[in-house]
Amino acid sequence: MRLKDKVAVVTGSGSGFGEGIAKLFAGEGAAVVVADINDNAGRSVAEAIGEAGGRAVFVHADVTRRGEVKAMIEAAVGTFGRLDILVNNAGYSHVNQPLLEVGEEDFDRTYAVNVKAIYLSALEAVPVFRRQGGGCIINTSSTAAERPRPGLTWYNGSKGAANTLTKSMAVELAPDRIRVNAICPVIGETALLETFMGVPDTPENRQRFIDSIPLGRMSRPEDIAKAALYLAADDQDFLTGLCLPVDGGRSI
Repeated sequence: MRLKDKVAVVTGSGSGFGEGIAKLFAGEGAAVVVADINDNAGRSVAEAIGEAGGRAVFVHADVTRRGEVKAMIEAAVGTFGRLDILVNNAGYSHVNQPLLEVGEEDFDRTYAVNVKAIYLSALEAVPVFRRQGGGCIINTSSTAAERPRPGLTWYNGSKGAANTLTKSMAVELAPDRIRVNAICPVIGETALLETFMGVPDTPENRQRFIDSIPLGRMSRPEDIAKAALYLAADDQDFLTGLCLPVDGGRSI
């Protein structure tokens, strides 16, 4: 087990990429705090992990609110005794549309969830990591940070910020033995699929996006989970500051 005796917090883990990460981490021996704004979905994932023999607890967390982020980190330490891995996976996007048609509320929410949440989680988790002598942060970014598509301009910018934050945090926190990396998925089979496409999820519309991915399919939760496991494991303790494309060749 590659994460035996580790404790991980995974935000947005009630579904999609986060669910895949939480379940794989638990299967590899980690105790997992399943953090999500959707209580029913989050509890369901935590219960499934328990039924499979793993250790998990659900915590309601709006990652844009510092008090809820603080409670999320405290839940890890209070329940499992420590914190080793923080996965900032929760994400949000405005609908794919011309940039001038995106409303201010959608813009604010995109940057709050995709950017401010990284700041808030650092405020709460980094002191814990420093006390323990190190830790691992993984940010879920996007290929949109490097190869932006029209129609997702403001989302693309938020993920560009996530990549820059990842690299800057990695350098600044390296003396504390805190590694910071990012995963950059291509468009995936998640609840946000139609939001990213901006059109109904039909086989024909999917194919237009798949045609731009050399390996011929969209990303899946298990793809992102395996990348997160690779970055979180102790045998990769010399990797920091990476923004790792998990994209079937889309970024080439």
